[in-house]
Amino acid sequence: MLSNIKTMCLQGLDGIIITVEVDISEGMPSWEIVGLPDTGIRESRERIKSAIKNSGINFLNRKYIVNLSPADIRKEGALLDLPIAVGILSANGILEEGEFEDTIFIGELALDGSVRKINGALPICIEALKHKIKRIIVPIENAKEAAVVENIDVYGVSNLTQVVNLLNKKINMPKTTVDINNFFKKQKKDYLDFSEVAGQEGVKRALEVAAARKS
Repeated sequence: MLSNIKTMCLQGLDGIIITVEVDISEGMPSWEIVGLPDTGIRESRERIKSAIKNSGINFLNRKYIVNLSPADIRKEGALLDLPIAVGILSANGILEEGEFEDTIFIGELALDGSVRKINGALPICIEALKHKIKRIIVPIENAKEAAVVENIDVYGVSNLTQVVNLLNKKINMPKTTVDINNFFKKQKKDYLDFSEVAGQEGVKRALEVAAARKS
């Protein structure tokens, strides 16, 4: 059983499409994540297992291999929890067969199956549009921020069960919309700031030093 789900990682403010390939086979129960994952992604195995089980979904004891492609790019952060979980559920037949080619998933999973807020949703959506992505599934707390980007359908989800029901078309969920002017008036910070930039520590430090000297 094999599935392919798309997500995205940031390098600086550049977005790179990541394909989450999940293969499930018979044999000694095990789980391997390959494709240059960082420690946070390796630890996601236990989060995802618990999230699936606590969502009332049967988690099969099988041999799982998760490949994050392209394999030569370092992947960081818990935002890959949701796409890996969706890939596992798709490979297990929990999700009805559908076309996910134009959809990306981002989100961190809690042990109870809820989907937690992540950093970088806005630049990810901007980059996703450049890659002609038509739909993005994000944590509900990131939905308004992501919906600032036009011409991409944004769906904010609260938990893994809601994701399954949405993909299986058991619920109708309107895409998130936002009044851009009012949205930015309510923000306490101007977008984009350093919290939205993945990596690039040397560049950030240089800008901080330059700003300090100027002041």
